Amino acid sequence: MPPLPHDFAPRLIAWYQLHRRRLPWRETRDPYRVWVSEIMLQQTRVETVRSYYTRFMEVLPSVETLAAAGEETVMKLWAGLGYYRRARLLHECARVVAAAGRFPSTAAELRRLPGIGRYTAGAIASIAFDEAAPAVDGNVLRVLTRFRAAPVTTGAAERLLSRHYRRGECGDFTQSLMELGATVCLPHGEPECVRCPLAGDCRARALGTPTAFPPPAVKVARKVKLRTVLLLRHNGRIALRRRPETGVLAGMWELPSIAGENPEWGRAFGTVAAEFRSRHIFTHLEWRMLFLVVDCETESPEFVWSFPGEHPLPEAFAKLLRRADGDGEGNTSR
Repeated sequence: MPPLPHDFAPRLIAWYQLHRRRLPWRETRDPYRVWVSEIMLQQTRVETVRSYYTRFMEVLPSVETLAAAGEETVMKLWAGLGYYRRARLLHECARVVAAAGRFPSTAAELRRLPGIGRYTAGAIASIAFDEAAPAVDGNVLRVLTRFRAAPVTTGAAERLLSRHYRRGECGDFTQSLMELGATVCLPHGEPECVRCPLAGDCRARALGTPTAFPPPAVKVARKVKLRTVLLLRHNGRIALRRRPETGVLAGMWELPSIAGENPEWGRAFGTVAAEFRSRHIFTHLEWRMLFLVVDCETESPEFVWSFPGEHPLPEAFAKLLRRADGDGEGNTSR
């Protein structure tokens, strides 16, 4: 594959230094903070991550404090971000790093840690340790595919980019590619080519068809599953239980729920005070839920009874609890 222009990296870095977004995790080279931000940013919008990251760092400002924290603390700070396996692996990885006494400083070493894959290792190594380690995600592949007007694999992208890393600029080069893909060479709609520092050499732009690269992915139909969810109440406490250790929301606390619609299940525990329907959308799955608020005369021993807020709930259940409290919820209806 032909090499990229010799000034590819300098153009991008100069543009990045002028136009980059001011984000809290970009104000540091601390590998802990870079790592946490990269894990949070997986499958999550920057504006959502900003507030979560700030709160997380206020409570757990170092890898040692994260390693020493209880699972409940970590999951409460993560609640609402989704993809909860990320939080568990983050916690597990912190314990490994704290026990070792330091963060590994190379991409190869970082990839041996729990929850750190090829992209994340490259991002941490280049940003925190100035290693010539490419971090290739969907944004970067889109930039290179359009620049070439031809498919580029992750491996090919890494080989192309690795030739352009220079000591002292590795972090800025990695982040300039990410930034260009996130803010200019957009995945949906027309890219903003007039703002792109690479526009003069971009083959897709020259052809007049930048949105044709890469070709649209084939959409996978989202599965729809029905569930019955209960809010069982007694003397100010509510019933919770742990979800299975595998599958959707593995190991998280939940309001008692079962597959299918079964209002009689709720009535078996007490008096139904309210009933409505809601839905929650995961990446490839949609839950359509029948939600029953049930006042109980006793506390069933098959559940854990606690006061609201005592245990973190994933958003699929937390929003139902808010609805029962009268806060309203945009995607629920009677």
